[in-house]
Amino acid sequence: MSKISTMKNLFRGSLRSKQTVVGVVSLILFVSVVSFIVFQVTKDSVVVNANGKEEEFSTHAKTVGDLLEQEGIVITQYDKVSPSLNTEIVNGLTIDWEQAREVTISVDGSQSKVWTTESKVKNILEEANIEVTEHDVLSQALDAEVGETNQIDIQKAFQLTLVDGLEERQVWSTSTTVANFLKQQGIQLNEFDRVENDLEKEITPEDKITVVRVEKVTDVVEESIDFAVETKSDSSLLKGKEKVVAKGEKGKVSRTYEVIKENGKVIEKVLKSEDVIQKPTTKVVAVGTKVVTAAVSRSNSASSSSSSKEFYVTATAYTAGCAGCSGVTATGLTLKDGMKVIAVDPSVIPLGTKVWVEGYGNAIAADKGSAIKGNKIDVFVSSTNQANSWGRKKVRIKILN
Repeated sequence: MSKISTMKNLFRGSLRSKQTVVGVVSLILFVSVVSFIVFQVTKDSVVVNANGKEEEFSTHAKTVGDLLEQEGIVITQYDKVSPSLNTEIVNGLTIDWEQAREVTISVDGSQSKVWTTESKVKNILEEANIEVTEHDVLSQALDAEVGETNQIDIQKAFQLTLVDGLEERQVWSTSTTVANFLKQQGIQLNEFDRVENDLEKEITPEDKITVVRVEKVTDVVEESIDFAVETKSDSSLLKGKEKVVAKGEKGKVSRTYEVIKENGKVIEKVLKSEDVIQKPTTKVVAVGTKVVTAAVSRSNSASSSSSSKEFYVTATAYTAGCAGCSGVTATGLTLKDGMKVIAVDPSVIPLGTKVWVEGYGNAIAADKGSAIKGNKIDVFVSSTNQANSWGRKKVRIKILN
């Protein structure tokens, strides 16, 4: 065979070999493309809603747990996944994932930590079994989102007594000092008001906070001024008798007081000034100085009963303090314990007469009385008991001068 024929045969063989290789490569490429397309087409489309943000995935994962693990999503025991991790993947499935976060709850300074997927304050507290009342103070409203701080501060309220002036009531408070408590309760203190408690003292349940309401007011009043009494001796009047010569009249004065009240009650009243509006008029009284010295009369109508200087009379007793008595006799004597004085009818026994009375002794007729008429006398004794013991009796009487 010629060289040319041999070269032609070699070229044709070589060409067939190249065509075979290309065909094999093309077939492999075609199978790969078809396999890839089949792989992609057979994937399930799944939507993952993570904390409100949606993302779509195509997957061959068999369960929800497999999918999340393939995507590098770590699920903790506090997270919420719906449907459950064991749920089989189907095309069009939506997976909701709520990631838990750690929240610090402080109650009166005592802290605790909880993991939760809730966002509202009230839901977190319910989940943590922490009860709050309308009087407690929270750092955030119950309906508010807990926020990025992941902390809830609670001040628990307690009851104590507030006395504001005359009003006493039970109130709730979360304040730590008396001053803060009064501010919380809206208590306004006026210039002179005072608080019985130390404003910096920490309050505790069952405390009593007392506010005293103090007022300083000016009070102007008209008041009367008593008149003076002036006495003048009058020799024309019987000793012990008095006669009003000039009638006294009270005056008027305007007085200005500073009045201090505590809870409406006056505790101090200070006179600041006074102005006399009308001066008082002095009362003038004439006092008798005339002393009567009488001898026994023999010519009067009763002479028949007393001419012998000894006769019987009906005798009663009286004291200086008896009803209608002044303590001063008709002749001007001031009655004192131990004195021997009798009241008589001057027409029978003249005033000033010295006498002897049976059962009484020597005495002087120095007084008279409206009920002492005729042969009657009233003996002076020191006490009511003595007067009652004397009673009413008939006694013998002697005229001594």
